[in-house]
Amino acid sequence: MNKTLPFSPNWATPPGSTIKDVLSEREVSINDFAQRMNEDLQTINLLLKGQLSIDENLADKLEVVLGSTKSFWLSREQQYKKNLENIDEISTWLKQIPYKDMLKFGWVENKNNIYKSCLDFFSVDNFQEFKIKYDFLLNTVAFRKSNAFISENLSIISWIRRAEILAENYKCKKWNKDLFIETLEDKIKPLTRKKSPKQFLPDLIRYCEDCGVAVVIVPTPQKCTASGATKFINEDKALLILSFRYLSDDQFWFTFFHEAGHLILHSHKSLRIESENNLELIADEEIEANLFAAEMLLHLNLRKELYSLKSDKRKILELAIRAGVSPGIIVGQMQHSKIISPSYLNGYKKRYTWEEINEALNHINH
Repeated sequence: MNKTLPFSPNWATPPGSTIKDVLSEREVSINDFAQRMNEDLQTINLLLKGQLSIDENLADKLEVVLGSTKSFWLSREQQYKKNLENIDEISTWLKQIPYKDMLKFGWVENKNNIYKSCLDFFSVDNFQEFKIKYDFLLNTVAFRKSNAFISENLSIISWIRRAEILAENYKCKKWNKDLFIETLEDKIKPLTRKKSPKQFLPDLIRYCEDCGVAVVIVPTPQKCTASGATKFINEDKALLILSFRYLSDDQFWFTFFHEAGHLILHSHKSLRIESENNLELIADEEIEANLFAAEMLLHLNLRKELYSLKSDKRKILELAIRAGVSPGIIVGQMQHSKIISPSYLNGYKKRYTWEEINEALNHINH
């Protein structure tokens, strides 16, 4: 009875399935098998259904009765348990990925095989490769250090991945920090006074491309609270992602200049994400990026005037003209500095819609 059993690659089935195949091949009844194993029928039925694990004792008996080795049967049991864990993990992963929004936004196609569709979207061959790739990515993020792919992380990862895919078509010149600083002041800051995304987005993206920065606009799926993010795709090309999350000019432009500050001031090895749920921010870097954005939008010599504006419309408009920014940005800075309440003077801000944002993006040739 020491005939070697054929190797079965279908480890996702319980060992009992292999046992039943062998019994069928040898025309051995379950009753006979139970007698040879010296076990009662209830125990044998549980074993065949995969409801009873193979322990040392059962492995010894299977070696004698069916052949192969004790280590084969123990390994078969352990591999089955491991595969069950993988199946559960993949199932949880698929439930947490914002697939409905990804379909709605056109990021993926509605395929019968959602698992394969997700693997293609993330450009990986299997789930283990996904975990390795994105564990590494998450370990470079300041906002959260976690080995668990909770739904928030998966939504943010999906958002970033979509931006990476879009950025592949950007024809960026080589990253040039000095030119980027100059462009922020001379060309991009004046764009803040334009009312519609249709007026400023094409120029914003083109100016940044000339400096080696791909500015990508991506709406956020469910549970992704990110407003902006930055990373370097390689040493010559930076990625700056914006979500237009708040749909107002002051929030959009402050986020843009904040992210630009990260690219200019901080290490190129990290992925940085601005999110409502930031947990482990590198405080000094965030403060520096905030100060960079504030200074770019309203130079220090003008900032002191914020405290004397109050609700004087003429003064707000005059300061906006001298600063070269929109009145909404002045109001936003007053709110940020806690000079006025966040609910006060919001009528000065420009409000955007996704319809006009998408219309602007559709006119950009990428």
